[in-house]
Amino acid sequence: MNTEQELKEIVREKYSKIALQEKDLNAASCCGATSTSNKIYNIMMDDYTEVDGYASDADLGLGCGLPTAFAHINKGDTVIDLGSGAGNDCFVARHETGAEGKVIGIDFTEAMITKARENADKLGYNNVEFRSGDIESMPVVDSTADVVVSNCVLNLVPNKQAVIKDIFRVLKPGGHFSISDIVLVGELPDALRKDAEMYAGCVAGAVQKGDYLGFIEQQGFHNITIQKEKTITIPNDILEKYLTTEQMDSFQNGNTGIFSVTVFAEKPGVKTPKFKVKIADLNTSSNACTPESGCC
Repeated sequence: MNTEQELKEIVREKYSKIALQEKDLNAASCCGATSTSNKIYNIMMDDYTEVDGYASDADLGLGCGLPTAFAHINKGDTVIDLGSGAGNDCFVARHETGAEGKVIGIDFTEAMITKARENADKLGYNNVEFRSGDIESMPVVDSTADVVVSNCVLNLVPNKQAVIKDIFRVLKPGGHFSISDIVLVGELPDALRKDAEMYAGCVAGAVQKGDYLGFIEQQGFHNITIQKEKTITIPNDILEKYLTTEQMDSFQNGNTGIFSVTVFAEKPGVKTPKFKVKIADLNTSSNACTPESGCC
């Protein structure tokens, strides 16, 4: 059995290669990590092409949802994207925050960080920042973010509870997250569960849906809501590389389900209003300097 560090290195190595792959190749496999399928396209990802803020160069076809569409991002918000890849969700979030907001992408694959920074430079965004680091221990101070988003990343991290704990830490009181990820109902066949390629492909590292929601509740989040859920079907031409015909029949006709879920949850507390000063407010203030007051 691989250790946590070994699993992380498998993911880091695989996603360094994925950063240089074509989007079509990634979308026709499980998160770009497994062999491709000839029978189905977009195995996990949702279509971003009509979303405001979409940048095609930053879309590597690696997601399993569209969390920014459910994240209730407001103008001026600070948003953190976990496992930011080439920057796709960061740039969509930036459209929502506006120039007055800030977006921080965190990824532990240097090739992805480099690609994301190049994309941000091309777009001329000076309020989108990419930091290298682990999402179990983010390079971010406490109570930084109004919103945290992530797209098909927590399943790649061995210690998911540590990630959820750190999300709680970096959110402001009253802040919230919207995260898309892969979860299971029932047990995967051993050949899938133990395979490193399927781990990097966002399947073998997924946990039971009930456990996933339980981790969030145990950390102290409230108002936990499943905003979207869809079934993930792995095509036969991928499964047959890991399973015998008998095992495939048992898996496909059994009680195991693989799902993409987008989950929302809030950190307790009262969100501090953003302070904005209007010129009109200054002019009507009792301390305003006017010709009549003799101070101008």
